[in-house]
Amino acid sequence: MATMAAVAAGAVVAGGQTVATTFTEEPVRTVSALVPVAQSTDAEGGAAQADPAAAFGGAIGGDQLLPDPLSLEVRDTLDASEQVDVQSLAKAVDIGRELTRQAALIESALSHGASQANLYGDTTYVRPADGNLTSVFGSRWGTSHQGIDVAGPIGTPIYALTDGVVEEAGPATGFGLWVVLRHSDGTQSVYGHVNRMFVDVGDEVEAGEEIAEIGNRGHSTGPHLHLEIWTADGSKINPLTWMRKRGLDY
Repeated sequence: MATMAAVAAGAVVAGGQTVATTFTEEPVRTVSALVPVAQSTDAEGGAAQADPAAAFGGAIGGDQLLPDPLSLEVRDTLDASEQVDVQSLAKAVDIGRELTRQAALIESALSHGASQANLYGDTTYVRPADGNLTSVFGSRWGTSHQGIDVAGPIGTPIYALTDGVVEEAGPATGFGLWVVLRHSDGTQSVYGHVNRMFVDVGDEVEAGEEIAEIGNRGHSTGPHLHLEIWTADGSKINPLTWMRKRGLDY
């Protein structure tokens, strides 16, 4: 009787597996799945209490049964595919947070009115002024033009190309008035012929912050921003090449 009960319980626990019929001299009798697997009769002829441990160990398919969830042997483990799913989800969350952070930096840089902003590495850069590119870096009129000119009406906002500290803000030979910013990598951005300045030497500015406005001061043939980029060693380089590398253009 106990053997037949064990067979039945093992087959039921297997969860939908086909029960194989064993051919013996007598047909196998169906046993209710509610009967304890290891119930037996004691010496007095009465029913002994069920032994769950014997049930798990002795039943066919008993090794497929889940252990007691309260057992010390139960561990919160994941199989390989589940671990991959969790890692993928965690990675997706990290990517979402990073995209949100980057979007916030761009939004902040554009909040003062700049028309274009971009992240290069972890640094934000903006187009310094709206207008028409009228002169480029290089030879011009028999001299070396060491920046670019962006023409626009007097009063057009000029924005800090990127985060920096104001090194110069005031009169400058040839430029009338200028603003010079030093950035964290040692480069400097120079803004010449400005009409008005809104910063002072020593101020810390953020990418996109309005620092001045286009003017027509100094040696100028019309209102425009003269923009130069100086490397950490003082060399003057092509602003367009430098800006395009950082996702900006005219």
